[in-house]
Amino acid sequence: MFARLSRGRKVLLGALGALTAGGAGVVTSLHVSVSADENIHPPALKWGHNGVFSSLDHQSIRRGYEVYRQVCATCHSMKYLAFRNLVNVSHTEDEAKAIAEEFMITDGPDEEGNMFERPGKLSDYFPDAYANDEQARASNAGSLPPDLSYMALARHGGEDYIFALMTGYCEPPAGFELGDDLYYNPYFPGAAIGMAPPLYNEILEYEDGTPATLGQLAKDVSTFLRWASEPEHDQRKRMGLKMIMIMSIIFGAAYYLKRHKWSVLKSRKIAYRKPN
Repeated sequence: MFARLSRGRKVLLGALGALTAGGAGVVTSLHVSVSADENIHPPALKWGHNGVFSSLDHQSIRRGYEVYRQVCATCHSMKYLAFRNLVNVSHTEDEAKAIAEEFMITDGPDEEGNMFERPGKLSDYFPDAYANDEQARASNAGSLPPDLSYMALARHGGEDYIFALMTGYCEPPAGFELGDDLYYNPYFPGAAIGMAPPLYNEILEYEDGTPATLGQLAKDVSTFLRWASEPEHDQRKRMGLKMIMIMSIIFGAAYYLKRHKWSVLKSRKIAYRKPN
């Protein structure tokens, strides 16, 4: 039907379509630009592990575990991470065993059908802070502290979000009403968070003597949670580097073989002789 139209009508319909599409784009852009966003997006920080071939800072992971154990573990669990995951990453095997043995793990049943407690082992997962969700809510004014095992992957912004959240507590702006037992943090959805500021300067002492400033604490726990969300981070990048090297050799050999096999076909001359 469109082919039967005159040239003038085709031009008119084309111009009308372009005008409609352009108007819709302008309206959409204006709507997005003026839409009120209650939350501030975390700034993109330059993490040392963001490079294609960059690994995580394992000293920072070790310090981040100290922050988690002494501060975060009082409310938050990491039920998908085991003590064995620390071996050769942030701690030696003996150190990880010593850490696990500091916890009493409920096990059983024994031969008599009773549950019992024993020191932790490397195969045990990090113990929960509370016995169940109801106890966790009762201890935190009705709020359930989320599990931190995959927090760096579960939140938009990853470690940038975690760092901004840890350092973003401030006084609410004029007119912003906070409920009871809530704190203002512009990086949290809704800006009202039930968790009190967990970190501040010198809240703990690092084993290696690193100054425990708020920024250092937030950086280390963010790195630790980034590793916990993806323990295979470094191994994945090593495998990628190996794959690039192997594929480079294979590509070079395949290119040489292709040139060798096709050089005869590409350089030959085909002559046609007209039969008498």
